[in-house]
Amino acid sequence: MINFILLAIPFFLLFMLCEYLLGRKQGQIWYKWHDTVVNLCVGIGSQAVGLLFKAILLGGYFWVYENYALFQQEVSWHSALLALIGFDFTYYWAHRWSHEVNLFWGAHIVHHQSEEYNLSVALRQSWIHNLLMFVLFLPLPMLGFEPIMFFSVAAFVTLYQFWIHTKAVDKMWAWVEFIFNTPSHHRVHHATNSQYLDKNHGAVFIIWDRLFGTFAKEQETPTYGITTQFKSFNPTWANVEFYTQLWAAMKTQPTLWKKFKLIWAKPEALTPLLPELKPETNALKVPYDQEVAPSLEFYATFQFLAVLVGLVAYMTHFDTISLFYQWFFCIGIVLSIMICGGILEHKKWVGIAEYLRLGLVLVGLNTYYYFWYIDWLTVMNIASAAGVVLSAVYFTLVWKPKQLA
Repeated sequence: MINFILLAIPFFLLFMLCEYLLGRKQGQIWYKWHDTVVNLCVGIGSQAVGLLFKAILLGGYFWVYENYALFQQEVSWHSALLALIGFDFTYYWAHRWSHEVNLFWGAHIVHHQSEEYNLSVALRQSWIHNLLMFVLFLPLPMLGFEPIMFFSVAAFVTLYQFWIHTKAVDKMWAWVEFIFNTPSHHRVHHATNSQYLDKNHGAVFIIWDRLFGTFAKEQETPTYGITTQFKSFNPTWANVEFYTQLWAAMKTQPTLWKKFKLIWAKPEALTPLLPELKPETNALKVPYDQEVAPSLEFYATFQFLAVLVGLVAYMTHFDTISLFYQWFFCIGIVLSIMICGGILEHKKWVGIAEYLRLGLVLVGLNTYYYFWYIDWLTVMNIASAAGVVLSAVYFTLVWKPKQLA
């Protein structure tokens, strides 16, 4: 099955560059480098981890389709349109419940943590959200929509939502704003302004929000992020922080039933139990950032770009490599992006973790080529050794205690 996200990666980067240049031309700062790198690191982790779940999602859909489909839908333009409407309607409720139920909000919150609003935010996706919500979409195979049609529609809806994460587009024609989700509508969705909270959950169509009372028009300038600021550049922590807060809140409850109820309660139910979750006033909120030495910033950026190339290779060859290397390279990618975030935050553990990571990269690539591409092993030996040694030497020179917070 075609991986549309893999094919779209060059276009994502191109459009982000165009948006950045357009903002500069208009005298606007739409991108902050640290925030952008972390957004993309979270997105890299999402794609890498998501590949491990792919067999579960594909297998689940095929199993329901082959065993429980009530009838068969012919592949045509009108069945594709029906599939799109059905998928988008289901997405609305999955997205809405992701804001209203703690279990799901813990995954979806990742997408809202950035305090900027640009195309890179579209790529900041949870690592487990699709796995949690996939069951809600199983009525579609029961209605006879073929797997290829379902996953093509899913890819279209995902790609559609990329372009609405921008400040570059103000308001569109009235009829477009009435029917479809637009940048204006989605800016509202990402805002922490009180009148905008939990509004505009649609993906392609905004009609669902109008029908079910969750629509809000963009009027006041949005302030982006979450109500309690996420103060970290760690992609893994971004995916688990809320669950640690949920666990802490559950421990305050005297009975098992009350603990269980918190899992399905709304996120605001945690606020009285954990004082640190008290919403912050937008006017007083200072965007989270850290000062980083230029030499370290260069190193983190270089490693991030290397990991991005590695992700493309991983996605391209995922179906042909063994289960061991699927997990090995996924862990390597996650460790790499964690270290990129750790460098930006001056975390002391990075000093040890980076040497461990470089060693794993060297061993992993060379053993992989030994078993699968023996003819290229010598080239890989030279290239990987050179890259790892140069990285280790440079890192040793720039990672000094006086630079740590």
